[in-house]
Amino acid sequence: MKKLVLSAFILAAIHGSAWAAEETVRYKSGADEVSALLVTPEGKGPFPGVVVIQEWWGLNDWVKEQARALAKEGYVALAVDLYRGKVTTKQEDAHQFMMGLPQDRAVADLIGGVTLLSARADVRKDRIGSVGWCMGGTYSLKLAVNEPRLAAVVAYYGTPPTKEDDIAKIKAPVLGNYGADDQGPAPDQVKAFEAAMKKAGKPIDVKMYAGAGHAFANVNNPWGGYREAAAKDAWERTVAFFAANLKK
Repeated sequence: MKKLVLSAFILAAIHGSAWAAEETVRYKSGADEVSALLVTPEGKGPFPGVVVIQEWWGLNDWVKEQARALAKEGYVALAVDLYRGKVTTKQEDAHQFMMGLPQDRAVADLIGGVTLLSARADVRKDRIGSVGWCMGGTYSLKLAVNEPRLAAVVAYYGTPPTKEDDIAKIKAPVLGNYGADDQGPAPDQVKAFEAAMKKAGKPIDVKMYAGAGHAFANVNNPWGGYREAAAKDAWERTVAFFAANLKK
């Protein structure tokens, strides 16, 4: 672990990045032990925190880079390994991993991540958010339903909750970044969720990107669906949303 942290400092020096260190941390989630990548910003803190949630591929390098990018923005970022170390680039394996992931266990792991962040002296425990992409976007919204301590929630093309009781449990403002050409979830599903949130008096900001499909924000999108302009705009929206809700 010391070697990993030292490497982080070296990389920061080379690239001029504003994150200070990273390490693998472990914590209990029920009877299991969960590992996660923890990336901390430069400075004294305390800082707001963000739980970073993987796509169906697993906790791969791209997700870790998103955690580092958030640390550069001044957040203690915790990227949770929901697959217990499994990572793939093959769609068939990713599908099996996702379908084999017990939803209640995944939510418990993420709640444990919020608890870990809130217990740290360098984190503002009342300023913790979540962000996820694809499967992770779905779990970011599931976490919002089950974790009232969240202060901001971002979902990139995640399947939204539909039950009125679940929507009623969401306490944090929600930002959604979706592709207008996506069919999983389809635009009608997203619009219905947005309408239900507004009807319930819940703060929500959804943007549908024309010409963008699923996973448009990931440069490694295997379907050739990366959309640079949409990805940049969605990231800028995410950073501004977190700043407005977690840095105030």
